[in-house]
Amino acid sequence: MTDALVLGGGGVGGIAWTTGLLAGLADAGQDVTGADVIVGTSAGSVVAAQLGSGRPLEELYARQVDPALQAAEIMAEMDLDAFAAQMGAALDGAADVGEMRRAVGQLALRARTVPESRRRAVIESRLPSHEWPARTVRIVAVDAESGQQRVFDNDSGVSLVDAVAASCAVPGIWPPVTIDGRRYVDGGVRSVANADHAAGASRVLVLAPMGAVEPFPSDVPVERSIEELRARGAQVAVVEPDEASRAAVGPNALDPSTRRPVAEAGRAQGRALTVEWSGAVD
Repeated sequence: MTDALVLGGGGVGGIAWTTGLLAGLADAGQDVTGADVIVGTSAGSVVAAQLGSGRPLEELYARQVDPALQAAEIMAEMDLDAFAAQMGAALDGAADVGEMRRAVGQLALRARTVPESRRRAVIESRLPSHEWPARTVRIVAVDAESGQQRVFDNDSGVSLVDAVAASCAVPGIWPPVTIDGRRYVDGGVRSVANADHAAGASRVLVLAPMGAVEPFPSDVPVERSIEELRARGAQVAVVEPDEASRAAVGPNALDPSTRRPVAEAGRAQGRALTVEWSGAVD
């Protein structure tokens, strides 16, 4: 029996909710953090790296709720309607998903953002360890020029900080990340969770801070990936934020000030959950 934990994207709010939910599940006697495989996308890549550090879950939770321990984030204003309009204009005329990803990558390459070095410092402060975990951790990003996915792991020869920074590079908001001369953007450009990378596991738990709605056109959407995992014999459970958690996140998932209330809401949700390996849990 092989267990996989799939952690989806969702900004700093998603990091806080996922961490809180995992802590709440552990409180209820359902600690799932020892999964054999962890797939991380964007916010999920941060939590994957944090779990792989070996630090106690309670310490990781404290890093979300204690101002003295919180990472030094950069406030990002995000108007969802304006963001959607910007992306719609970039995607106009694209004939297929590949062209769409390349169009999003070009938008990211043109965008005026904070310097790449400043953003990397934020990622460094998020991670209690900058070494790759001993267990299997897969972090997904997208090549800004080719639109192809890149899955980073312990054998990639890429630093954990760079891999996480690439997976978290929201196009138009944060700068693409340079790795070996290539520029990479958020793994959520491919899929909000990239759950297909859990293939081969017997049981899969998907934590989806943004739900199953794909923010970008995807040929591997969460719902289809889950169907395919189940068709191959895997037991799959999916958890999305409850009403209280969504309210705590509010309209801007990139707002660092929401971390404590979101983590607390996630923990309360996790304490009340029973993970059933047969369907969605909410």
